[in-house]
Amino acid sequence: MNTRMRRTAIAVVTAAMLPLSLAACGSDDAADTNDTAQEETGADTADTMDEGAEEDTGAGMDEGMAGAAAPFGPGCAAVPEEGPGSFEGMAEEPVATAASNNPELSTLVTALTEAGLVDTLNSAEALTVFAPTNDAFDAIPEEDLNALLADRDQLTEVLTYHVVGERLSPEDLEDADYETLQGEEVTVSGSDEEYTVNGANVVCGDVQTENATVYLIDEVLMP
Repeated sequence: MNTRMRRTAIAVVTAAMLPLSLAACGSDDAADTNDTAQEETGADTADTMDEGAEEDTGAGMDEGMAGAAAPFGPGCAAVPEEGPGSFEGMAEEPVATAASNNPELSTLVTALTEAGLVDTLNSAEALTVFAPTNDAFDAIPEEDLNALLADRDQLTEVLTYHVVGERLSPEDLEDADYETLQGEEVTVSGSDEEYTVNGANVVCGDVQTENATVYLIDEVLMP
């Protein structure tokens, strides 16, 4: 009789504990399933966000590059395609420094240095520079050019006559007069990528530097 009672008691206890064990197992399995789902969902969401960010960034860069105006004119072919003297390299430097990296403007840079204008131009906020090429300076008789380079006051007058205190787009050059840093005005005219400044031809226009827009011209302007 006692043996039967003990077996009955054990059976009752076992039956009572079985649902608890099943419930515990079910909870653990559900937790594991939820954790796995959260990890997979989180990974998918992160991947989607990363892909979206990359697509947005790429699209933004493409749109920015597409909106940038390209320099124009026959003289642009002489500008290096790569390096500090290229259009891309010049865009990263203030105007006098950018010009010093361009082999077509070496005489102009020498003149700016002699006149003490390098820091003045580099520190300005917004300029347009009508930059005579080396060929433009070569067209001046050597004796006259040497005399100009030796006369700092006159040289400063000539060089500042090539600079306007604002950025001018090609559209701004179609028919207008602009006061220069020297104090007198220059007359610009033209259209369709063919422009003149006081009759000098723009041979490479709309070149961007960090603080200025540059138009390479084929003559040295005299005030």
